Amino acid sequence: MPDFVYELRHHPALVAGVDEAGRGPLAGPVVAAAVILRQDDCPDGLNDSKQLTAARRAMLEGEIKARALCWGLGVASVEEIDSINILWATMLAMTRAVEALAHDCGHVLVDGNRCPQWRWASTAVVEGDAKCLSIAAASILAKEARDRMMVEAAQTHPHYGWESNKGYGSPQHLAALREHGATPLHRRSFAPVAQLSLL
Repeated sequence: MPDFVYELRHHPALVAGVDEAGRGPLAGPVVAAAVILRQDDCPDGLNDSKQLTAARRAMLEGEIKARALCWGLGVASVEEIDSINILWATMLAMTRAVEALAHDCGHVLVDGNRCPQWRWASTAVVEGDAKCLSIAAASILAKEARDRMMVEAAQTHPHYGWESNKGYGSPQHLAALREHGATPLHRRSFAPVAQLSLL
């Protein structure tokens, strides 16, 4: 389970955890969250969002937002993903999430193997959402926010199953792409979408 070991290395500076959701889907934005937790008031059960049930994630999202010192979200659009590629769009979303924090931080812990080029001191932590409580909290906020966006988008574009697959390339999604074509929310730089123009 994640703990505060990484955060305490940078104490007493405020330490933010950052994670993203939505690098792999064929449709929708990439969303990042940044969270500065209170070490004396941390919700129980924080973990990598992928290890939690939907009900548990939803409950923890509310607790994180209520009890964290501050939190912020950052979004990079489909147009930005197609323009600068998914890696740099992810870095942009992460930067926007940290910029959205109500308090400036002295250090940022980033899930993954690289950090954005930004003004904050930062450390990349591979599998950080399973190691650092702040990153675990960020992973929950990012996933919940993005999932809501895709469920809402599914009402406008009902053929693709986004309410369940969240934009990932499920068989239903791929079949609907072939039958109905791409929507404005599809990432045209991603191969399964780009290949439609070759059919």
